[in-house]
Amino acid sequence: MVENREDNGKQSGDNEFLGLEEKIVQVLKTVYDPEIPVNIYDLGLIYKIDVSEEGRVEVDMTMTAPNCPAADYIVEDVHMKLSGIEGVKDAKVNIVFEPEWTKEMMSEEAMLELGML
Repeated sequence: MVENREDNGKQSGDNEFLGLEEKIVQVLKTVYDPEIPVNIYDLGLIYKIDVSEEGRVEVDMTMTAPNCPAADYIVEDVHMKLSGIEGVKDAKVNIVFEPEWTKEMMSEEAMLELGML
């Protein structure tokens, strides 16, 4: 009987962790580059999402161009929205430029929205 409770507790913890990851992706889909009518997640700008058991979130993301004039705005928007998610204790956003972003990294939905399909 105790084993079942431990298993149920583990499954519950796993579900909470997966739920947090889903919330993070949902929130990232609300962040837009002001010059492009597609969210940063579907644009393929999010390279990595790490979530610790303690609720620390670290995101590696890029920009469509290294000299993106909206970079500060986008990073701040990502940070604020991630920090506002229940269960997130700390959020860190890293800008990376390797691998270099290409339009092939976009989702089909993004390509369709931008008239590329």
